[in-house]
Amino acid sequence: MANRLEGKVALVTGGTSGIGAGTVERLASEGAKVVFTGRNEDAAKSICDATGATFVKHAVDDAEGWAGVMEHIASKHGRLDIAFANAGTEHGDASVEDVTVENWNAIVGVNQTGAMLTVQHAIRMMKDNPGGATGSVIINSSMNAHRAMGNYVSYSVTKAAAVALAKSAAIHCGNQGYKIRVNAILPGVVETAMIRGIIEASGDEAGTRAIYEGMAPLKRMGEVEEIAGLVAYLGSDEAAFVSGSEIVIDGATTAGMMGV
Repeated sequence: MANRLEGKVALVTGGTSGIGAGTVERLASEGAKVVFTGRNEDAAKSICDATGATFVKHAVDDAEGWAGVMEHIASKHGRLDIAFANAGTEHGDASVEDVTVENWNAIVGVNQTGAMLTVQHAIRMMKDNPGGATGSVIINSSMNAHRAMGNYVSYSVTKAAAVALAKSAAIHCGNQGYKIRVNAILPGVVETAMIRGIIEASGDEAGTRAIYEGMAPLKRMGEVEEIAGLVAYLGSDEAAFVSGSEIVIDGATTAGMMGV
């Protein structure tokens, strides 16, 4: 699969850490020309050096800034084939009783409006690709779209909305005659640097790790490379008939009850 994405141009939002950074690396390794966005310029430089990808500093909820991102892609590559709407946040979240309006709006701005803007601008560019309206858009949702958390109301609601966004956009593209596919992926707990930091700061590393790993019947957390691999598949021509789907990748966490 070394050159499965040869000739394709990809956009990854929130690409400076975690799943986003891993996906930049995976798409580049499979032959894609990758442009990624985020805010951390120092992290971005090391990713660019390692992968050959290019970085555009941009926050997904900055509606006006999207023009510059797309102009960069158009001028450098002349097309867009894959867009991974990955940027997300849960910072400041709480229960429905305790969340502030300011934090609710900030999380909705990134996870919901930011995802919509990513999908919107990707489709607009993809429909004008040389050779016709083709492409693949992938939205990073979460298993919490189906299993909401009581203490993270904003995150849970926005991740459920991301699934509806993927389905609506997929239907729209089909109805318009575009060969542009839109899908949502729903990861479970993934062992990112952030999760490892939480484990290390918990005061009981073994116990906290056991809690995270015990959530899935497979008795482990997901790996960044596994999520990136799913994105690469959905961006490839192998997934040409996959659109409007919500693909859970959570080690069977949300499949049902494990029993006693």
